[in-house]
Amino acid sequence: MSARGPAVDRLLPLAGLPALDVPAAQAERARELAARLGMLRERDVDLAAPVIARVERIAAERDRPAVADEHRTLSYAELAAEARRLAALLEDEGVRPGEVVGVGGGRCAGVIAAFLAIELVGALYVPVDETWPAARVRDVLDQAGAALLISVGSRRGTAPALLEGAAEAGCRVVAASRADGLAPWAGEPRLSALDQPRYVLFTSGSTGRPKGAVVEHQGMLNHLWAKIIDLELTGGDVVAFTAPLGFDISIWQMLCPLLLGGRVDVVGDEVGHDPVAFARAVDAQGITVVELVPTMVRHLLDDLAAPGAAPDAGPGTRPPAGLRWMIATGEELPAELSRRWLEAVPHARLLNAYGPTECSDDVTHHTVTAGDLGLLRLPIGTPIVNARLYVLRQDGDGGAAGGTWSACGVGETGELFVGGVVVGRGYLGDAERTREAFYRDPFGPSPTGRLYRTGDAVRVLPPGAGGEDRPTLQYLGRVDRQVKIAGVRMELGEIEAVLQRHPAVRAAAVVVHEYPGR
Repeated sequence: MSARGPAVDRLLPLAGLPALDVPAAQAERARELAARLGMLRERDVDLAAPVIARVERIAAERDRPAVADEHRTLSYAELAAEARRLAALLEDEGVRPGEVVGVGGGRCAGVIAAFLAIELVGALYVPVDETWPAARVRDVLDQAGAALLISVGSRRGTAPALLEGAAEAGCRVVAASRADGLAPWAGEPRLSALDQPRYVLFTSGSTGRPKGAVVEHQGMLNHLWAKIIDLELTGGDVVAFTAPLGFDISIWQMLCPLLLGGRVDVVGDEVGHDPVAFARAVDAQGITVVELVPTMVRHLLDDLAAPGAAPDAGPGTRPPAGLRWMIATGEELPAELSRRWLEAVPHARLLNAYGPTECSDDVTHHTVTAGDLGLLRLPIGTPIVNARLYVLRQDGDGGAAGGTWSACGVGETGELFVGGVVVGRGYLGDAERTREAFYRDPFGPSPTGRLYRTGDAVRVLPPGAGGEDRPTLQYLGRVDRQVKIAGVRMELGEIEAVLQRHPAVRAAAVVVHEYPGR
């Protein structure tokens, strides 16, 4: 069984990270290129106020609906009160600042209240989805070192897999309903420093063992404000909460609107997996911002009426009139799919978002326009606020000893590294894999001092290459998918992109087979 107690005791300190081998001249060139090409975007945002503090401020100023699911709607005041009762339950159960608390169930208003309660007492949130098998539940709770799992939302009781997995991990399960009769916790939100760990999300590991990526308070808040800034969100916006709990995008979907008086609308799987029902729900519930993987965007478009269809086309077959943004994430966004969206739903802008869980979710945004559609692969855009992006190439053959790194200019292919406030703390209780992906930042002082190696190949496009009049990043695939054929380096993803441009091809996968010489 993994260790418990404060998570920070199981995280590799900055001094324990390796140094990235960048010669001084190349470090200076990387800094200069990042600044000149717009890969640094510094802006002051409020990272100090916890989300619960904003919720309570809005409740006091002008209470309004905060979150709605299929069973209930909570106002800001009701959401804050529920969070404080849950915080009292956590205190009664012995949860201390810095410890990890599991939240188990499905998407619902109770998950958001539980997150805010964990924020209040200064602990870390780790989600445990009720659809997971018991073995996954066990592995996540064990590696997180969670001694307590709060079960939320289900009227049918806690899912058997949650109970079984928690028992195998030695983790107590407490129903959130036990907080109903408690007096609200009266303390101030416990935030000791901006770099305080806020949550841990488990991503797939190449060894089969999931990795627990830890994100700091400042990185999480910065990403929430980045969405507000780039999407121009207001208190009138309604964001669809569609992501499974274990996905990083669930964090911003359930918290971002709460910073400015907007509403979170929880969409259940039954509706979310039915394109017609989903489009109908977006219309009926006044949802203005939706985030889906491109595969689901395709399904949605397949069921929408063609442009110019009769006005009496049934609900759910018309493009949702109030939708302002469709965000595509999690998979590469094909240019052909983007063309279909721009034609079918011209009033809703299409955002291509890219980012790793280890860096507080998205680190780039790109609003797709018709000018991008001539490109073989769409841009992933430019950095969100306070992200610092560097495109580097490893010199020499690499190998076990590796090699030095140099900076890539416009048009050159390199690997994307991320710095700035967005970079997370590393993998919980896993120093070895932390050292494989995180480095001490060689490019000067930063809020975290850390640099994250994405493993993704990118190039900087010159101004005007797509629909932007400024340099933008183009995603080229995973570094480990580059191959050499007859001495020529090729990107398998580029071949796939060419195949997908054919109207008869919906998806393509390219693999390399080696045959003995003849």
